[in-house]
Amino acid sequence: MANFNVPGRGEVSASNQEIFDKLEKGLGMVPNLYGVMAHSDTALANYLAFQNAKTTFSNKEKQAINLVVSQVNECLYCQSAHTALGKMNGLTEEQTIEIRKGGASFDKKLNALVTLAAKITAQKGIGCDDAVEAFLEAGYTRGQAVELVMLVAEKTAMNYLYGITKVAIDFPLAQSI
Repeated sequence: MANFNVPGRGEVSASNQEIFDKLEKGLGMVPNLYGVMAHSDTALANYLAFQNAKTTFSNKEKQAINLVVSQVNECLYCQSAHTALGKMNGLTEEQTIEIRKGGASFDKKLNALVTLAAKITAQKGIGCDDAVEAFLEAGYTRGQAVELVMLVAEKTAMNYLYGITKVAIDFPLAQSI
């Protein structure tokens, strides 16, 4: 298996050093999965632009998407990171687990979002008509369905990156479900 180290600040390009500094200032750390992206001179900046792109979803909704996509894609790193971030955005531990299982009985609208995100991920967007209808009936828009596909793609990219790098998880481990 290929070994991917997490480069330190002094081992990355000047542009990645600037990003590391911003991450350190904002998060208090450079998450290992971001750090491993700095093996490329462009991937980290490109990813952060994608991740931070404008969306009509709330931070809580984005964390719910990240949780269920990471569960479907079996990414323990992202499950762990987004459990912590989900709690910072108003979700309880129990709610993060329920979302990872593919639902949100505590919030009908969020349930429609989580259900569709899980189906898009598992079925690669094929055969999701019933979930799309429920999503729209819950009050989301067609534009948000488009945004959801983009958010699923963004998180799936990180899930896959963890899958090939297996960097150490530097967040409290998500509970097994």
